[in-house]
Amino acid sequence: MSTVLSTTSDRPEAAVPAAPREGRRSRPQRIAEFLCTAQAPYQAALFRIGLSAVLLAFLLREWPHRRVLYGDRSPLSHELALALGAEERTFTLLHWSGERVWFETVYLVTVLAALAVLLGWRTRTATVVQMIGVLSLEHRNTLVGDGGDNIVRIMVIYLVFTRCAQVWALDARRARGRGSTAPHSPASDPTGVVLWWVTGLFLLVGFGLPTEVGWPLVLFLLWGAHALRYAVRGKGPGHEGARFLDACTAMLHNCALLMIAVQVCLVYATAGWYKIQGSRWQEGSALYYALHLDYFTPWPALSHALAGSTVLVLALTYGTVIVQVAFPFTLANRRIKNVLIAVMIGEHLAIVALLGIPLLSLAMVVCDALFLPTAFLLALGRWCGRPARRAGVAVRAPASA
Repeated sequence: MSTVLSTTSDRPEAAVPAAPREGRRSRPQRIAEFLCTAQAPYQAALFRIGLSAVLLAFLLREWPHRRVLYGDRSPLSHELALALGAEERTFTLLHWSGERVWFETVYLVTVLAALAVLLGWRTRTATVVQMIGVLSLEHRNTLVGDGGDNIVRIMVIYLVFTRCAQVWALDARRARGRGSTAPHSPASDPTGVVLWWVTGLFLLVGFGLPTEVGWPLVLFLLWGAHALRYAVRGKGPGHEGARFLDACTAMLHNCALLMIAVQVCLVYATAGWYKIQGSRWQEGSALYYALHLDYFTPWPALSHALAGSTVLVLALTYGTVIVQVAFPFTLANRRIKNVLIAVMIGEHLAIVALLGIPLLSLAMVVCDALFLPTAFLLALGRWCGRPARRAGVAVRAPASA
């Protein structure tokens, strides 16, 4: 609270702090409230759902080829993977053993974790397990990755530090059922306690006590943060420690969302400026050559028909460079930003259909959705929930009759 002191008046009342008007807050108070409140809950929830859905679709799509890509049948043997991992200093659980049983366990747990994150079930734990699974699979054989793998690998790390289950999640439904004033004690959440003990035993058996800075230390810190959360929130949501912990997690959530936005801007800016330096992009013919690559033409007839129009190829080539370079500079203008987001999403969906690059394109669609306006997401949520509400009415109607 700011205090107004008069230094020019001799009146005694001039030295008394001015009483603020009721309902008005100073600028530092508004800034502190903004920073200590989790922002963009619907955008974070959509990011969680979209990212886990893309990851789940990829894991299920590669299920028949999983052992060749990352498992015991990979051309990169376990011994070579260990040597490559030691050189690149990468983290993966698959370095512990080269047996098929261990690989299948890691792969299946990653699939289940992605499904749990998609549904918003025990999201704090599920996002960490999903992150460990993705890093383990991607780092087992880094030679088969592409841009989509890089984006997913980065984003699953950021997702751990967000409060992405405040809406559109089973966790949010459980919180509403418990009530905002009920204490969050271990006795009231036995499933969470069991998960905490199981993950703790896994860390102790798998890594032992961490002695240096690295991923094991990060995982132990996350595990300890869960214990602190239970200990503090068990005293009730009105406790000072609980409020302080909620403020810290909210600030961490806001920082994570900011880092995701910065990462997306860097991806588009670097992609756009590198394209400007290419002669094919300068002359407007880059898309023509891309549409004639056999490896990137899932629908040859459609690709060749599009490449046959010189004007369309020229417009799409220059348009791609323009929107990528301009994207970071349009975020300050809401209307232009919303139009450009729609254009970028449409461009990525077109890449999926024309060039057959689903993982990278769908991952970038998920990242672009983080910038969608809240009003649109609320309308989208109401539209998606309409069939469920109709089904609920249809089920309850006979009982009420």
